[in-house]
Amino acid sequence: MISTVVWGTGNVGRAAIRAVEAHPALKLAAVLVHNPDKVGRDAGDLGGLDHGLGVAATDDIDAVLAAGPQAVVYAASGDIRPDEALADIGRAIRAGAAVVTPALYPLYDQRNAPPEFRDPVLAAIEDGGGSLFVSGVDPGWGNDVLPLLISGLGTEVDAIRCQEIFDYSTYEQEESVRYLVGMGQPMDYEPLMLAPSIPTMVWGGQVRLMARALGAELDEIRETVERRSLEATVSTRTMGEFEAGTQGAVRFEVQGIVGGEPRIVVEHVTRIHPSCAPDWPTPPDGDGAHRVIIEGRPRIQVTVEATDEGENRSAGGNATAVGRLVGAIDWLVDAEPGLYDALDVPLRPAVGRLGRK
Repeated sequence: MISTVVWGTGNVGRAAIRAVEAHPALKLAAVLVHNPDKVGRDAGDLGGLDHGLGVAATDDIDAVLAAGPQAVVYAASGDIRPDEALADIGRAIRAGAAVVTPALYPLYDQRNAPPEFRDPVLAAIEDGGGSLFVSGVDPGWGNDVLPLLISGLGTEVDAIRCQEIFDYSTYEQEESVRYLVGMGQPMDYEPLMLAPSIPTMVWGGQVRLMARALGAELDEIRETVERRSLEATVSTRTMGEFEAGTQGAVRFEVQGIVGGEPRIVVEHVTRIHPSCAPDWPTPPDGDGAHRVIIEGRPRIQVTVEATDEGENRSAGGNATAVGRLVGAIDWLVDAEPGLYDALDVPLRPAVGRLGRK
């Protein structure tokens, strides 16, 4: 079995612990944490399982990597600490591990990634013989393999639209929701995630990846952003109150322009309450979904809903993104050392997991 480390135990890390435990080819070797309060806790507890796994969390990175794990799920955030995340991942690759992560946005389309991200990874691969596959937690499959697969069912394809539509009131990353995205902030507050060029930095790689797969030449990548305020104060289970008049919904697009028209679009519609911006796209049940729309002949629309940790749709989105990453580990271990993207790594059936608990 493939010895696998989960590094980080937030929204992504919790799902990763469960995914590694469920995979018949993987064995959870260690869990790395930053919070000293988590050191010594059983991985099953940290992963939200109803049983222990006999693996105690540790903050000793050197000792974990010195043990020579074959794989690492890097689940720590890279949103506001990309340099630190890149350094951590480089350490794991130099230890010879196959690393999967959603943390490094610029490497979604690794062939066109900035040298400051790509070159250190390639150097680490050369030094240690490990590998890296990066796929988004938004989730990546909704902006690469799924739309590309569905596009092949059409006779004519005019445009591809990938949507994430979510009510974030149950999300458990308050700092990201309030400050990165700006929910609950005054309308003149400038959220980092919505600053000019940032959406393209995060999701532009997925647009370029799809264009490459489709053999389309991009003229450019454009951004559009819309924001709406709350008409009434709302209360959330995980993050408290969001006041009337503050930002309550965001809609933005990262558009791949082909022949002067937006042909490949990644769109996010996020709310802190369903009452805000009701005229924008909504998920079937009001909580959250991912949707792919192929405009053409025929017109094709596929909506994916996932739940995890009870009825939490945002956790379900995290879990499917993690499933894509963890499901790639045995393929990466068998492949040559290298830097891979979603067009390289096949999406495969859940072999050996049917009916497994």
